[in-house]
Amino acid sequence: MSGRALFVNALTFARVPLIFLWAAFAVWQELGAARGAPSATLAVLASLGMLLSGLTDLWDGKLARRWGVVSTLGKMADPLMDKVFYLVSFPVLVWIACHSGAGDRLTLSLLALTVLYLLRDTWVTFMRSVGAMYGADVAAMRLGKVRTAISFPGAGWIYVYLCFRQFAPFRADNALVGFAWPASVLAVEAILAALTLASLVTYTRAYMVYLRRAMR
Repeated sequence: MSGRALFVNALTFARVPLIFLWAAFAVWQELGAARGAPSATLAVLASLGMLLSGLTDLWDGKLARRWGVVSTLGKMADPLMDKVFYLVSFPVLVWIACHSGAGDRLTLSLLALTVLYLLRDTWVTFMRSVGAMYGADVAAMRLGKVRTAISFPGAGWIYVYLCFRQFAPFRADNALVGFAWPASVLAVEAILAALTLASLVTYTRAYMVYLRRAMR
């Protein structure tokens, strides 16, 4: 394997330690905030961890295509790293929302989104596996790629709200912030939920013929 291929694969796998780094800093910051000592440093470090984790999804694919080192390993590892990102980030976001007192509406909507993400990914993985049994093309579909691309900044925006609303001038007692921030988070959640449902339907339609064949 060439040095460029090794670098691209390392970039793909870096998504996991970076999102765990975000989780560690985010939980550490929230626990401190609960004791009345929120840390702007930890908040920024956590945000950078999530940002870099998301950017690896953009960089690895672009570099692989530019350098001509697209590989089967990369095609398999990239969606797996995306799933690890979801498995870590969304449950932690639910915990932060609940722990920080973000409100029942936002916490429950975030919980519903998390369950939807996990169910969608589990179902799509199953359907693609069935399709692979019959030689189907199991490459990611365009809508799935769009959903993935938006999920990273979407999760980041939710975290920024949950974390930075504890710091002036972003506190909820500011009239504009108190209305605009929660509304923007709910809008982001609605967009992510719509894309996830649409992706679920698209993959189901594409691979249903193979599922029916397997059930005969």
